[in-house]
Amino acid sequence: MKKLNAAITAVHGVVPEKVLSNKDLEQMVDTNDEWIVSRTGIKERRIVNGGETLSDMGSEVVKEICKKRGISPLEIDMIIVGTVTGDHRFPSTSNIICDKSGATNAWGFDLSAACSGFIYTLVTGQQFIEAGKYKKVIVIGGDIMSSIVSYKDRNTCIIFGDGCAGVLLEPNNEGLGVIDSILKADGSGRDLLIQKNGGSAFPINKNNVEHPDTFVYQEGRSVFKFAVTNMADVSAEIMKKNSLSGDDVDWLVPHQANLRIIDATANRMNLTSDKVMINIEKYGNTTSGTIPLCLWEWESKLKKGDNLILAAFGGGFTWGSVYLKWAY
Repeated sequence: MKKLNAAITAVHGVVPEKVLSNKDLEQMVDTNDEWIVSRTGIKERRIVNGGETLSDMGSEVVKEICKKRGISPLEIDMIIVGTVTGDHRFPSTSNIICDKSGATNAWGFDLSAACSGFIYTLVTGQQFIEAGKYKKVIVIGGDIMSSIVSYKDRNTCIIFGDGCAGVLLEPNNEGLGVIDSILKADGSGRDLLIQKNGGSAFPINKNNVEHPDTFVYQEGRSVFKFAVTNMADVSAEIMKKNSLSGDDVDWLVPHQANLRIIDATANRMNLTSDKVMINIEKYGNTTSGTIPLCLWEWESKLKKGDNLILAAFGGGFTWGSVYLKWAY
């Protein structure tokens, strides 16, 4: 009997309609288009336009995935959401998405791993499929970073955007689906990329609600150094572990944090640029949403049996890579 794998059988993404361009940011903070593009590769990002929530985007993802597969949301067993900007501290955004999408037979939870949220969530969902517990698990990565970014801080507001996407996992015994993964974490880096206020350690109150610590803080140079090294290393590590060369890899699906980090990872893997999914120029860094948004945009180019390497690095620090074979 062949090993049971968790395979991606559908994907969908949602981004807000409102575009925030570099030119717009020039009117808000001391920056300019040339500086942003040269250092990040970002030209614009999408931002929610008041009232739109992560559960709104996530429920649309679930509905569209079900429509693509020709199934009812009632057939979904589980929904796991990777995010750091859920609708509320509780209940979970997964809980709300189940209700809004009509997936009322499903249960689930939110998972927090910052920019590594989707690959952490993907590997978590994989376990439920491979254990034979469930047949249909939707894993979602998404964030509304505009809700925790200060548009007075030019170091962070130029980077982040809003977006959400997800995939359906189903059992596969053809050797397709998630083959291997390497997930890592190092909490000693927590102060270099953090939203300090808002948790139980530093609750928000009337005295600190406007303080910079209430928004995302990033020590750019240190985070860049860690990200370049670790995202490239873990991608090379999973290739070596599975005896893959650059010729064997059809697509690198990297977290869209910075174009230079993406290029460094591709170079370490000996991949040409035509094998790298990049959409950072129009969406920026949507945190947990970047990798599944790439899968959604490149869906028509993917072929059954394609070898994909997913790689991410995020606050915590968290990082990792996933090797999977595309299933349709």
